[in-house]
Amino acid sequence: MSEQQPVSVLAPPAAARRITRRAALAGIGVIGLGALSACGSSTGMAASPATDGELEDKLNLYTWGDYDSPDLLSRFRDDFDVLLQVDSYGSNEELIAKLSSSRGTSGYDVVVPTGSQLSRFTSHDLLQPLDLSLIPNFQTMDPNFIHQDVDPNNEFTICKAWGTTGYAYRTDVITREMTSWQDFIDAAQNEASGKTSLLDDALEVSSIGLTSLGYSINTTNEQEIAEARAIIVDQVAPHVRAYFGSASTGIIQGSFTLMHSYNGDARQGFGEVEDPENWKFVFPTPSANLWMDTWAIATGAPHPDAAHAFINFMIDPANSLEQIEYIGYPIGVQGSEEKAKEAGVEGLDMIFPPQEVLDRLEAGVFNDKIQLLVDTLTEAKRRSGA
Repeated sequence: MSEQQPVSVLAPPAAARRITRRAALAGIGVIGLGALSACGSSTGMAASPATDGELEDKLNLYTWGDYDSPDLLSRFRDDFDVLLQVDSYGSNEELIAKLSSSRGTSGYDVVVPTGSQLSRFTSHDLLQPLDLSLIPNFQTMDPNFIHQDVDPNNEFTICKAWGTTGYAYRTDVITREMTSWQDFIDAAQNEASGKTSLLDDALEVSSIGLTSLGYSINTTNEQEIAEARAIIVDQVAPHVRAYFGSASTGIIQGSFTLMHSYNGDARQGFGEVEDPENWKFVFPTPSANLWMDTWAIATGAPHPDAAHAFINFMIDPANSLEQIEYIGYPIGVQGSEEKAKEAGVEGLDMIFPPQEVLDRLEAGVFNDKIQLLVDTLTEAKRRSGA
């Protein structure tokens, strides 16, 4: 094949993955709930060409910014002689709007919806079923991350990356042992008052109050949501200095003591400060959100064979280490943790939560009470003056 230029990755600055990709729920109350209705009915979606075993010479990937190893993308392009174009978005709402308005003619093949919001995509025919016979590496996926409630037969999705939520704190300031969400709430009001941050994410913020009370993060009980709101708004928010999409920003700034954080983002921050020994990350009890981003194929994908080949390539165990090292999150492939250990990847205890932590996590879902969670976040910000 002729020499090609590096893969084109079009990522606007505002779409940088570590800053925006998990913060999207904060805006649901403004644009998310109306995104689908504004685009009209999903009827009349253009159909994708049938797979026939003949690999097309082009693939269009639409994903979160900076969310795959560029070297790995280039290797796919070279190994399969496929022209790979990568565009990026900054929220699930943006992805939904693009796929809905184009009615199957977006030109995109592979997309990366968040698992908790999958029903918003499938109920409007925005994704087409996968042919798992064309993705043999599906057999290498970790059983923890297949057959999820949102897609029990993996009809539409395969795990791309996953993580959970906890908090990071300075051990030279908060010297007591911290293990629970109640510890977080107490420390925010005491040692870390004025130096606490929360994630700019409606589900994650409400989850602090809900789990501390022993409630499900997916509850639809309005009384339970109200009790959690009181904790967040009255007890925590007055002591919060900022709301971040990624805690790594605040950790690096050095002006915070207690930070609500995704595990991989905290690890990134610890790796960029001069005193990482003064920081600790907690997978808090009793529970937290287990989030998962997924590989999927858009309805009307013009290059379905190449799309299946790409997903199969990206979940190949031989490629797992390179992807994990680049994005800082596990990708749901069996044996990848062992490979990372053998390679001496640092901070593995933060990338891969132990099984006892996994067993108590709960996968968040998009339900009809999400607006109440958005209202909680809005009120919390008002009380914080943020």
